[in-house]
Amino acid sequence: MTNEELKVHAKNIRRNIVTEVYSAKSGHPGGSLSATDILTELYFEQMDINKENVESIDRDRFVLSKGHASPLLYATLAEKGFIDLEDLKGFRHIDSKLQGHPNMNYVKGVDMSTGSLGQGISCAVGMAITNKVDGNNHRIYVLLGDGECEEGEVWEAAMAASHYKLDNLCAILDYNHLQIDGNIKKVIGPEPFMSKFEAFGWEVLDVNGHDFDELRNAFNQAKLEKGKPTMIIAHTIKGKGVSFMENNYAWHGAAPNQEQYEQAMEELGGLE
Repeated sequence: MTNEELKVHAKNIRRNIVTEVYSAKSGHPGGSLSATDILTELYFEQMDINKENVESIDRDRFVLSKGHASPLLYATLAEKGFIDLEDLKGFRHIDSKLQGHPNMNYVKGVDMSTGSLGQGISCAVGMAITNKVDGNNHRIYVLLGDGECEEGEVWEAAMAASHYKLDNLCAILDYNHLQIDGNIKKVIGPEPFMSKFEAFGWEVLDVNGHDFDELRNAFNQAKLEKGKPTMIIAHTIKGKGVSFMENNYAWHGAAPNQEQYEQAMEELGGLE
């Protein structure tokens, strides 16, 4: 797939994210928009997931460890054809299966129910171990937030992944520098990420999380790694694609009003 084709998918996903949060009058747009290009590359070039094999164990798996970014996952699954676009407007509504945090029991294509930060990567480690034991050669991917790495459970999981030599596990860090209360350095300061994950025995790659060439090369390189898990540190912009949301932590968990929604949609290609 060409980069231009990927950009079209990414634009559609961003539009769907904004629509979800606007329709719900709640949600987490900032960290969903920042990681959009990462999931676009994963779901449209890297992972072997489609309508035919979605219920099979013989395919790659994805875990959204930062589960509050569910608008991103739902929007991506909709772009892949697993969710009806109209259903996205029911996001977070009482009668909708599209809950504020992803639930694998309700939504086809959601591989793990997540929400409590740190648990997603722990589940991904367990899934990768299971694939090793079963002789299943498919890969496990997991997306973490940089603020999420303030959770001790993340580092327990990182230690276990290295101990069990999980070269079938690839984690991606959405490194947008912002969390709900501000810059991560001011909240608790989990950096430096590269040296920490290297110390825990991971192969660490550093990329621009909005550059499809760099993302593609990193994922391909991770597939060649033997004997250790890979962490891709993806430098991103919180709220990417919507000018008034970019690099503004106030949009970590806030919904746009009608005027802001219309502006966002115009910036992402125009109102339909």
